[in-house]
Amino acid sequence: MPATSMEELVSLCKRRGFIFQGSEIYGGLQGFYDYGPLGVELKNNIKAAWWRTNVYERDDMEGLDASIIMHRLVLRHSGHEATFSDPMVDNKKNGKRYRLDHLVKDQKADVQAKLAELMGTDAANFAELVAALNANPAQASQALKEAGVRDPFSGEVGDWTEPRPFNMMFKTTIGPVADEDSYGYLRPETAQGIFTNFKNVVDSTSRRLPFGIAQIGKAFRNEITPRNFIFRVRELEQMEIEFFCVPGTDEQWHEHWLERRLKWWEDQGVPREKIQVLDVPKEDLAHYSKRTYDLMYDYPTLGFEEIEGIANRTDFDLGSHTKAQAELGIQARVDENHDSVAKLTIPHPETNKPIVPFVIEPSAGVDRAMLAVLAEAYTKETLENGSERIVLKLKPHLAPIKVAVIPLARNREEITSVAKAIKAKLQSLGLGRVLYEDSGNIGKAYRRHDEVGTPYCVTVDFDTVGKGEDPALTDTVTVRDRDTLGQERVKISELANWIQERLR
Repeated sequence: MPATSMEELVSLCKRRGFIFQGSEIYGGLQGFYDYGPLGVELKNNIKAAWWRTNVYERDDMEGLDASIIMHRLVLRHSGHEATFSDPMVDNKKNGKRYRLDHLVKDQKADVQAKLAELMGTDAANFAELVAALNANPAQASQALKEAGVRDPFSGEVGDWTEPRPFNMMFKTTIGPVADEDSYGYLRPETAQGIFTNFKNVVDSTSRRLPFGIAQIGKAFRNEITPRNFIFRVRELEQMEIEFFCVPGTDEQWHEHWLERRLKWWEDQGVPREKIQVLDVPKEDLAHYSKRTYDLMYDYPTLGFEEIEGIANRTDFDLGSHTKAQAELGIQARVDENHDSVAKLTIPHPETNKPIVPFVIEPSAGVDRAMLAVLAEAYTKETLENGSERIVLKLKPHLAPIKVAVIPLARNREEITSVAKAIKAKLQSLGLGRVLYEDSGNIGKAYRRHDEVGTPYCVTVDFDTVGKGEDPALTDTVTVRDRDTLGQERVKISELANWIQERLR
């Protein structure tokens, strides 16, 4: 059975070196996390699986790694300076600050119902309630108090300010002089780097429609209330595709990418039945979106929350960043751009006329992906002897450690030398990390590797080196399977092929 609570995952991640609180020795920094020895391996394997599926296995995709710090004009014309904000309220009693929708969502049902009544909305329509609170700040402040909205920190009814927008972009100074002409932003998403490099990619690769550009990279969002472990953080990593297509074919490509992404999640061990596809209502769509599918995964403790969005962004982004907008027949509503120096068009594949293509954007978070993968792999089992074990039943291609090689006696050179040679041979296969494990008791080593998801443990013992009771076992090792607990004796000369076949 997968993990049933977030606490189980947090405990495992800390105990086994997957994830640590950022700046922990100084009290930690909210919304920032560090990935430990096993966490960085799992994270890299998730990213590699995504890149392999979406770039290497397709003939219509290019890769990109754009800069994290962006010119402020990029984010002005993308709309982020004006719209990338969340509603914020303060509790005057203790100075605590909260994101409005999170605050309301955390209240009991009777408080939400009273709040909806005061705002004249339907309590069952959460989005409508939040929209009404945002639209009427003075009324909202009074309603929050009258409804008895409690502060999550103190548990007491708060004295709430009027909701106000809070821009979530991190601003930074560029160069040695700090003035109004020398600032930029840490990117809040990887997408804009793809759009601003569209012409560069087209010119350097001679791509024609339809094709996509994929990118994995860090993004930064100054969340008002980061929470729920690595689910909502201020420094995150995204896996994004901007898939460019001819207007009029966008809807079929949207459906194509929905199916492709659901299949990919399934291949990572996140079953389709644990994901709900939300066709986002028109009133809740982002300003650039024609239609968006949100993939909602059933996280432990949190319930169904977004793990990926697949948006039809039409020609809004390229239309916003291009010069000569009036000449290009842009369909989206875009603000005038007199700053761009590039015309972001591509020839129509049939007419050869320059057009601004539509864009389909599958966008997933690496951190949320990791949380879902861990949740699904986490398993508690009761063994035949009545003892309990925790095992991460990760897909082999995602496992942080592919094979652990364990010498039965770590102080016997004839055993350790063979174990090290086997480790070196397996490592050279390029399967991923192979660990030489000589930390002690063989039973404890097995349990430790169960808990971190190692598919196979290879044990080198006295029989391996011809000093056991059965001469027929010389030059063989014991291979233990993580999931079945079965053990098999395998010849050293055949071990590499044996492992390769099972880790494919």
